Amino acid sequence: MRRVLSWLSLTIFAFCCAGNVCAADPPAKALRFGKLVDGKGKVWTDAIVILRGDRIADITTEASKIPAGTEVVDLRGYTAIPGLIDVHTHITYYWDQSSNVLPFDQQSGSRLPAVTVFLAQENAHRTLEAGVTTVRDLAANDWDDIAMRDLINRGAMIGPRMFVAGYGIYVADAPPRPGYTTPSGGHADNVGEVMRVIREEVAAGVDVIKIFGSTGTDKDVTGYQTYTFEEMKAAADLAHKYGKRMAVHSYGPDGAKDAVRAGADSVEHATDMDDGTIAEMVRRGTFYVPTIDHNRYYVDNYVAFGWTPAIADGLNDYIRRNFATAQRAFKAGVKFAMGSDALFTMCGQNTRELGWFVKLGMTPEQALATATTNAAALLGKEKELGALAPGYFADVVAVEGDPLADVNVTINNVRWVMKGGAVVVDKTK
Repeated sequence: MRRVLSWLSLTIFAFCCAGNVCAADPPAKALRFGKLVDGKGKVWTDAIVILRGDRIADITTEASKIPAGTEVVDLRGYTAIPGLIDVHTHITYYWDQSSNVLPFDQQSGSRLPAVTVFLAQENAHRTLEAGVTTVRDLAANDWDDIAMRDLINRGAMIGPRMFVAGYGIYVADAPPRPGYTTPSGGHADNVGEVMRVIREEVAAGVDVIKIFGSTGTDKDVTGYQTYTFEEMKAAADLAHKYGKRMAVHSYGPDGAKDAVRAGADSVEHATDMDDGTIAEMVRRGTFYVPTIDHNRYYVDNYVAFGWTPAIADGLNDYIRRNFATAQRAFKAGVKFAMGSDALFTMCGQNTRELGWFVKLGMTPEQALATATTNAAALLGKEKELGALAPGYFADVVAVEGDPLADVNVTINNVRWVMKGGAVVVDKTK
């Protein structure tokens, strides 16, 4: 009888633990803030955020709700905002400034992938220092972004939470080399090849599909459409079938127009869009990620990049057109998400994009939403990211000042950053 009871007790215990009944809750931690902007429309005074593990358990103003024995972090001199989200980065594009090789030439493949991922930790750290705890990384070489994402997720590397695209999908941009037989990563020239590459990307473990729907990058500000509507539609349909969202790069209006009609979830850059395309974006809920500031970064560094003043002039002209298009899109009601297009030493300047958004007519609160609630919705993570609320990831940023009165508070005054319940930046001491 004792053996039966002993077996029965063990069985019940195992059953309970399997259902988490017997599992001990992780120890609580409490964060105290003078103000808290929760991303859901409420500003709290004397707020207390109670954490368990990597999630928020509660937000309250009552100190009596802090569990006994809880570690309390006093940040009452600061305002809390949700961890920021940058939906267009290239974190693995690293600029080794000790080298005499120009930064874009350093990305040509001479550096081993493992070395690139290791060096790119610097970009990841700078991104966190800007208060950005999550990124959508839109194209890398050699699956570097997948490796970096996985290293961060397993705790072997410190960096933002990453949603990655692997290789961006692009049309042929150079003739094949003699003896060349295997397409390079991301290369696809027709519907069949686009579908093959998307299947390869999904098999590799990407989170999102990126299509280069036009020419234009770094010093090249042309925007000639590359993929047809039919090719983009096939790509969007297959990406969505696999549960992946699709971003389309288009420097010009034609690729953007077809991207929106094809079902892209976001359009990147996109200058000179006509009223019909903008209206269709509003109707479909397509996100616009204008990345205005990235060309400012290129202009600031054109000499270091080995470019001419004429190239800088072309970039400035593109900025003017990019800004004007974004201003029209905002007035029309298009949904925006903050994307910096940060690479090299621009990592850490991610939130300067918000300054452009305020210049084009947004309030600081609306600009902040592009990097929180809107960005989370674009990722399909609006119930886990982009807000401070019970059940959400404990991604919390402390800023000095009022971010709803002055956008520069978010851009320049980040003092403390928590990602998933772990402090990753502390400039309060």
